[in-house]
Amino acid sequence: MSSCCIGARCRRCRFSLRASDRMRRAIHSLVIAGLIAACSESSQVARVDTPRAAADSAVSAKAPFRVPQESEIGDSVTLASVRRGRALIHSTRDSLPNHVRATLTCANCHIGDGTVRDAMPLVGSYARFPQYRGRSGKVDIIEDRINDCFTRSMNGVALDPAGRDMRDIVSYLAFLSRGFPVGVEMEGQSVPQIAVLKGDTTRGIEVFKTRCIACHGVDGQGTAAAPPLWGPKSFNIGAGMSRVNSAARFIHKVMPRDNPGSLTPQQAYDVAAYVTSRPRPDMPGKENDWPKGSPPPDVAYATKASSRR
Repeated sequence: MSSCCIGARCRRCRFSLRASDRMRRAIHSLVIAGLIAACSESSQVARVDTPRAAADSAVSAKAPFRVPQESEIGDSVTLASVRRGRALIHSTRDSLPNHVRATLTCANCHIGDGTVRDAMPLVGSYARFPQYRGRSGKVDIIEDRINDCFTRSMNGVALDPAGRDMRDIVSYLAFLSRGFPVGVEMEGQSVPQIAVLKGDTTRGIEVFKTRCIACHGVDGQGTAAAPPLWGPKSFNIGAGMSRVNSAARFIHKVMPRDNPGSLTPQQAYDVAAYVTSRPRPDMPGKENDWPKGSPPPDVAYATKASSRR
């Protein structure tokens, strides 16, 4: 700025001073705004990351195992449906003879009518559907899964998805899932994993003779105490229990019923190899399972998708 004899009284000087002051204030405002934006961005990152970490932790956590009580049901109509659904699970063949060709009930695999942890419980199952299942190659609803059991494990005929029998079974499963978060795995779900071993059928025959015939009979055709393990009245080849790995895990945890858990993993694999090697009913359409490929290695039949690969 050039010197002026009048100084502050000069209109030109006063204008220049005011302009300089405005520039300083503008620069100051820009600096403050930059600092605020930086702080805001940091805090936003923290706000975004914290819920994401919490969500990841929630997904990885398993829901505690809990069997609901009938007292939690608020009306008599629902209670009647739940009780009938449990009766169908418990006495499936007697209650639904037109839909069950095997001498089996749902409770033969789902111990305690599906209320025992680590024994293929039905507790929490309703909250995990709909779900994608590789065997069907699509998203299944709970009715699809129930009918899978009827057509495979029961070697029978599917229920009407909209009929009373299906409705009551679903009511029972929904009751057993009260309070469970949707889509979350549960403690005690299915049966515990064991190391995958190679079973030997010769050793398996000896395990069967010493530990299994008391309930399943000398010829494996069942008694009043337990169902047949092979033959025309057993589950068909499309059932999950016809797979040696699935059978071995179940046998190791649940069998024999008078002393569950007493077999070693190797004994469980040996007797599973023997049982699954025995003849059983076929299942029409089994070749269409796992349509997108990659069936489990213990599946006892070829599929179209695996043949193409």
